Formats: sequence, structure tokens, C-alpha cells
Amino acid sequence: MLGYPLSHSFSCGFFTEKFKREAIDAQYNNFAIFSIEQLPRLIAENPLLVGLNVTIPYKQAVIPYLSALDSEAEAIGAVNTIRIERSENALPRLIGYNSDLIGFRESIRPFVEKMRNPSLKALILGTGGASKAIGYALKQLGIESLCVSRTSEPGRITYENLDSHFYEEYHIIINTTPLGMFPNVRTCPPINYLAIGPGHLFFDAVYNPEKTLFLQKGEEQGATIKNGMEMLHLQAEASWKIWNPGID
Repeated sequence: MLGYPLSHSFSCGFFTEKFKREAIDAQYNNFAIFSIEQLPRLIAENPLLVGLNVTIPYKQAVIPYLSALDSEAEAIGAVNTIRIERSENALPRLIGYNSDLIGFRESIRPFVEKMRNPSLKALILGTGGASKAIGYALKQLGIESLCVSRTSEPGRITYENLDSHFYEEYHIIINTTPLGMFPNVRTCPPINYLAIGPGHLFFDAVYNPEKTLFLQKGEEQGATIKNGMEMLHLQAEASWKIWNPGID
């Protein structure tokens, strides 16, 4: 795993357990680098590396260091998985992918199908790499989305501009920010939770704690809630397939 810091990383434990359970001769390591400029040296000093996951804050910053991008990662503009291809007498090729897309899409799909609303719309809280993958996944599911940020920019709105009609029009609300993540469990996105009702779905990309304050507040208003744990499991398995093409 590539990121900084990595105290919140789920992947190392997931893959360590997977390798033990499935008797796979492999090792998963965390690489907490304080600057993305350290990546070429990291690759050179670890010749057995076949792949990396990428997390905050490098999902976008890593792109200039890659040899190529998968078409979906290129469309999203963020990478969370890298496959490293090595050959003799040549520099390693780093190919960027986005398995967050798969993890989120397949995690939320059953809830979307259950809602049976052909004109569903979603608010995405946050504008980082995860929000880009989630926006792309929603588009694949036929769901229009709008990003919400602390600052106003083209194609997004601010939290202050979220008046009552947004909550009436947008029935899926997705938190992609770190607000509420352990240890800062008493924080949550600044939206009007009193405007939420049983027709809403709250999805939080955070998985620790299991029920964030964001999800608690949604549940109190009758919303359906879903945390990010299944998304993480699905994206991790998708990453494994990327590193090992042809293996089921």
C-alpha cells in the first residue's frame, strides 16, 4: 500500500489473512512515503514488487509517474491500483487502474435496484480521488450525481448552498471525506440531517467505525445506511485480479 499516513490502511490485514487462508506465497507491505517523488526509488529498491494499492493523498498525484492508464482510470482521473510489469534490460512499466470503481459499484448496486427509481440522483460529499471513482460508477449505473465541497468550483456546489430542494431531489448521499473516521469519530459532513427521510440512502466510504456519525444521523431520520467495508473487500479482490491476470 502506498500512501501517507497509513495508520488507517485496511489492505495489509486483508491480504495477509488472504495469503494465509489460501496458502499463497506472497507478502503485502505498507509503504508510507511522505512525497510521491519517492516512488521511483521505492520501485527500484523493491524488485519483487508486482503491484501496489494507492491511497490518500496520492490517488491523483501518482498518475504522472505511471507508464500507462487503464481506460477507466484515465476517465476517472484517479488511480488506486498499480500493476508493475518487469522485463530484463528495461525499466519497470507501471500501469494504473481504479478498483474503487468496482468496489463501490457492486456494493451499492443491490440498494439502487431495491429503490426502483429510474430517476435517482446522488450527492457526493467530497472531491478527492474516491469521489471521482464513485461519480464514474454512478454514471455506469445510470445515476446523475453532483459533488459537494467546502469551496465553490464549476460542476460542484458548497455545503452552504444545500437548501431543502436538494434533499428532495437527491435521494442518495455518499460521504467520501475522512470525516467520522477513527479516531475523529464525533465529526460528520455539515449537511441538514433533519431534511433526510426514509426515502434516502446514506453510503459512507469510511469503514472504521462500522457506523459513523454520518450514518447514525441518517439512520435516526429513517434512511437506509451502508458503510464502506464491503466496498473495500470488493476493491481488494479486484486489485488481486489486476496483479494476477488470468487467475480467478
